[in-house]
Amino acid sequence: MAAALAEGRPVVALESTIISHGMPWPQNVETALRVEAAVREQGAVPATIAVVDGRLTAGLSGTQIEALGRAGTAVPKASRRDLPLLMAAGATGATTVAATMFIAARAGIRVFATGGIGGVHRGAERSFDVSADLLELARTPVAVVCAGAKAILDLKLTLELLETHGVPVVGYGTDELPAFYSRRSGLKLPWRLDTPQALAQMLHAQWASGLGGGVVIANPIAAAHEIAHDEITAHIEQALAEAQAQGVEGAAVTPFLLARVAALTGGRSLAANIELVLGNARLGGQIAVALATLTALTTLTAIPEITALTPLTPLTPLATLPEAGRTG
Repeated sequence: MAAALAEGRPVVALESTIISHGMPWPQNVETALRVEAAVREQGAVPATIAVVDGRLTAGLSGTQIEALGRAGTAVPKASRRDLPLLMAAGATGATTVAATMFIAARAGIRVFATGGIGGVHRGAERSFDVSADLLELARTPVAVVCAGAKAILDLKLTLELLETHGVPVVGYGTDELPAFYSRRSGLKLPWRLDTPQALAQMLHAQWASGLGGGVVIANPIAAAHEIAHDEITAHIEQALAEAQAQGVEGAAVTPFLLARVAALTGGRSLAANIELVLGNARLGGQIAVALATLTALTTLTAIPEITALTPLTPLTPLATLPEAGRTG
């Protein structure tokens, strides 16, 4: 991995929470390896990220991926706040979106593909339950390719909070925010771009200008694999009611809801999850390749401080790209 970064080759970060907490064995390991293969098919290098024996690790081996998958939820989920504790203890942790972004940025990786980001939970006006992913996106210069935020969240408030923190949310080939399992949410996005090259140019513009921070690239699940919005919403509402009735709270809410939705859909939600992750990995690989052609960016093999970026070469105006434009 160090050689790939030093040579300026395109690299795509991948998270490990989806391995240990997002899917059951053996689908978790099978999917992780398929996702890595999807990145390679686009000409990029996959870098699955985790904390391994206290070390922040970008680029897990197949053996390490299998160990995470077999251990499952026995491996602690690691967000940014957990990293120093795991490092000090010499422990292993599966990284969330926030922790994966942090480690990717420290390694010099600018593109990260995942399933969906965390966000504002339903009922957050009472619980104040807001994912650390959103704050990480506000400060860490990594593009996150995803199918929107997880559908169990309050998508409208998630968009509002991202806007408050100045995080661009760009639809890839879509004018509205994808709803994870579904292509449509009814929430209009301010920006749409239609090619990996246009996305790479926008990322280059953001970081070269000194704006810093991350970007959400919202890539809808393929139509052949989506679950209709009305159907999945009904299942989510039922799962939420069950969680409340059973007193499920805090960190236990998301895995409970995902498991219940999988059961209520007869496993279709898990199949959709796998397909959307694969789609995001392919797009992430394409963006990383396009970004690597902007050679000034590929010189950033390491970032001593996340907010201190090396000055880059002048930009080609985004307006020269006919496929780039604002929607609405």
